Amino acid sequence: MSAGLPRGPLVLPSVMSADMLRLGEQLEALLGAGARAIHVDVMDGRFVPNLTVGTDWTRAAGGPVRAAGGAVDVHLMVERPALAVSLFGSLADGISVHLEADPQPHRLLQEIRAAGCRAGLALNPGTPADAVTALAHAVDYVNVLSVDPGFAGQRFIDGTPRKIARLREILPDTVPIEVDGGIDAATLPLARDAGATLFVSASAVFGAADPAAAYLELAGLAAGP
Repeated sequence: MSAGLPRGPLVLPSVMSADMLRLGEQLEALLGAGARAIHVDVMDGRFVPNLTVGTDWTRAAGGPVRAAGGAVDVHLMVERPALAVSLFGSLADGISVHLEADPQPHRLLQEIRAAGCRAGLALNPGTPADAVTALAHAVDYVNVLSVDPGFAGQRFIDGTPRKIARLREILPDTVPIEVDGGIDAATLPLARDAGATLFVSASAVFGAADPAAAYLELAGLAAGP
C-alpha cells in the first residue's frame, strides 16, 4: 500500500455512524487518540437500500484527516462505480468497488489507480473468496463485507473468518485484507487471527460514550495479543 493507506494493522473508524453535527469534534478526538485513517461509505439507494454521503461531505470529513497525515478510504456501494470513481478520486487515498457491481472489474481497478488511489475490491457476504482469484494480482486490497451492506449496527456474520482465511491463501502476501461490518472488541480478534489487517468499525466507535477510548481499545486488539 502507499504511505497514505498503510497495510495495517489499522482501525478505520467509519464515519457513517458519526454524529454529523459533531463530526469535527469527534474527528479531532480520534486523531488525538492516534487514528490516521477514516472509512467513508458511499451508498446510492440502488446497489444497497440506503443513501449516504457525497463528495462535499467526504471532502469536509477528509480535510482534518489528511491535514494530520492520515488517509481517506472510500467504499463505493453504488450501481455505476466507474462514474463515482471520477468524482471521488481526488478525495480518497484508497477506493474499494464491489466485484458484483461492474462487469469489467479489472478495467475499473485500473481506473482507480489512474485516479491516484489504491484500488480495492469489495466482496458481498454471498460472494465466495475464490471469485477474486483471477484478480489477485490486480488489486491493492480486498474489502470483505462481514454484514449485508447498507446499514451500520448489524451482527458480524459468523462465517467471515473462514472467508478471510481463504482469501489469505489466494492473495499475495503484499495485498492486505480489510474487514467491514460488525467489528467490535469481540469480533475484531476473530478477523485478525484469520488474516485481516484493516478493520472498519462504525457503531462500536461512534456509538460509544467515548469514541476515542473505543478506538484505542480496538487499535490495541488490532495490534495483536
